[in-house]
Amino acid sequence: MTKIFIKFRKRINILSFVVLLVWTGICCRLTYVQVIHGKEYRTQGLRQGQSRESLAALRGDIYDRNGVMLTQNIIHYTIAAFPKLVTNKNTIAAALSECTGRDQVYYLDKLRSKNHFVYLERNLPKESCASFLTEDFDGITIERKARRFYPNRHIVGQVVGFTDVDDKGLTGIERQFDKYINGEPGWIIKQIDGLGGSNVKINYPMRAPIDGSHIQLTLDLEYQTILKEELQQRLEETSALNATGIILNPQTGAIIAMASVPDFDPNQPNHYATDFQKIRAITDQFEPGSTFKVVSATAALDLETVTPNDEFDCESGSFKYENITIEDHEKYEILTVSQIIEHSSNIGIIKVSETLSNEQLYKYARRFGFGSLTTINLDGEVPGTLRNPREWSRISRAEISMGQEVGITALQLAIAYSAIANGGFLLKPRLVEQIVNPDQKIIYSEKPVVIRKVADRQVMNDIKKMLVKVVQSGTGIQAGIPGWDVAGKTGTAQKFIDGRYSQRKFISNFVGFFPASDPQLLSVILLDEPKMPYHWGAIGAAPIFNRIMKRIINLDDSIQLPSPQFDEKLNDPIFVDNEQVTNSEQIQDHEVYLSAVASMGFQENHDIIRVPEVRGMSLRKAITILKQAGLNVKFQGSGRVVWQSPGPGKSVNKNSQCIIGLQ
Repeated sequence: MTKIFIKFRKRINILSFVVLLVWTGICCRLTYVQVIHGKEYRTQGLRQGQSRESLAALRGDIYDRNGVMLTQNIIHYTIAAFPKLVTNKNTIAAALSECTGRDQVYYLDKLRSKNHFVYLERNLPKESCASFLTEDFDGITIERKARRFYPNRHIVGQVVGFTDVDDKGLTGIERQFDKYINGEPGWIIKQIDGLGGSNVKINYPMRAPIDGSHIQLTLDLEYQTILKEELQQRLEETSALNATGIILNPQTGAIIAMASVPDFDPNQPNHYATDFQKIRAITDQFEPGSTFKVVSATAALDLETVTPNDEFDCESGSFKYENITIEDHEKYEILTVSQIIEHSSNIGIIKVSETLSNEQLYKYARRFGFGSLTTINLDGEVPGTLRNPREWSRISRAEISMGQEVGITALQLAIAYSAIANGGFLLKPRLVEQIVNPDQKIIYSEKPVVIRKVADRQVMNDIKKMLVKVVQSGTGIQAGIPGWDVAGKTGTAQKFIDGRYSQRKFISNFVGFFPASDPQLLSVILLDEPKMPYHWGAIGAAPIFNRIMKRIINLDDSIQLPSPQFDEKLNDPIFVDNEQVTNSEQIQDHEVYLSAVASMGFQENHDIIRVPEVRGMSLRKAITILKQAGLNVKFQGSGRVVWQSPGPGKSVNKNSQCIIGLQ
């Protein structure tokens, strides 16, 4: 032990003690951090050194029945920078300037900023900077986002609906099927450096987003456009508060078009009244008036309390019922049941309803679907109003038979008349054809569903004949289409305001379908408070049906005229295997054609041909068929073929000229 050690021993012992104490403290701290609270501090360290960022999924698109896009996802990018981490500021500024057109100095000022983080561009379309987006620059972050866009604007806005800023569906199909369309977001773990910058590491976990499924609707954009345009035009012509329309297939319940005006642009929903977003066909109920008269007629025929030819005294247009005066718009005397529907006699239908009990009338109104939801796959549908007979007054049966004291929706009316058109079956309305996931697998579809049988087929055929008479010679003449057998019914309903029926405010409505012998399309048209005389269903609503269906006939060659093919020489319909050929497509089939020719005593001659039937067809289809038959074509006018020369079935030389007239 040296003198020096002895001299400083006390100090050395103190220092050693301090060192030992420090090391003990460090060891204790390390034990505390790494052992006792190791899991907690590891988690905290990862949280400080890593960030979890969400990867947005693309929302699924919505299509019409022909595959036309009704929605689009506009992809855009946000470019940002951590200025302290950017090493090649001039290169980045030059590249951005080239693709955006901004001055290079604009970006240099941002990149030289003393801020920790700056945005360089937001909502940048991919097309404008595709090359820049593929580069990997230090200190630059690029985030992809999507914005919902509706290319058809007002046309399908109410049915399709729209989303909020977070891409959540708020109305229409966007809301109803949000869980299918929205997809599942993914995530990615990034490393955070000491300056706060984030970097992607290959060995860090991630989960890719799953894009939303696509929806195909039963809507047809072209039909929808026609319906929307004609409703808008009639709204302006009649000064109505609003106008609503539906077009559907009465055989399947598929809704082909559904709209109301005024409407809105789903790209800018805040610029319009919220009321314009409503799908009025399912949200607004109204008293239908005379279009409801088929309920009493159907019930009486099905229960055999009347026949179509039974006669009723319509009292010269004025009739006292329980001290209430009932009037007709014309002074009718004796009318059959068929004529009562044809001429829409209030007095006549009341007398038909008197052959029924209250319970029977109520039962058939329910069978037609009134007073209950149609169960269409859309939010906001109302069931309408149909009170139980226990709640009826002494005049309720008469009122209900005329379409008063009941509240219905346009969709309920369309589905009810579909049961007449298809032979007696109430269908569930269909709006969604199918939903297809990103793997192209169908995960949802809506097939035709029969809810119940309303009445016997023969009864419905009798009602259908009455409705044809309505259009041929009754109140619905303005809905008629030359060459087509149209069935329909007009309705003029007084609005019930402040406890009484208004003499100035009406709902003008019409429902029709065609061809009556094989219905392919059915439409309901409503006008709310049109000016007089458009308040009459015959004058206000019926002409819109006519306009819409004429445009559709000219547009869609699948709408066929089911008229027989007549031979001009024999003046008899063509039969093949004892069956009458009624479809103009059939006669073009080679085997059917030869059979028909042979059955009339003709021998096949390749230089002599028989002129095919093209009346009722579009110009394009008529020219195609005539040229395939070996004829030269000359045409006059525009629209549908209404006459042809030589006539159908006539034998002519090959390469002869056939002149067709269109109107």
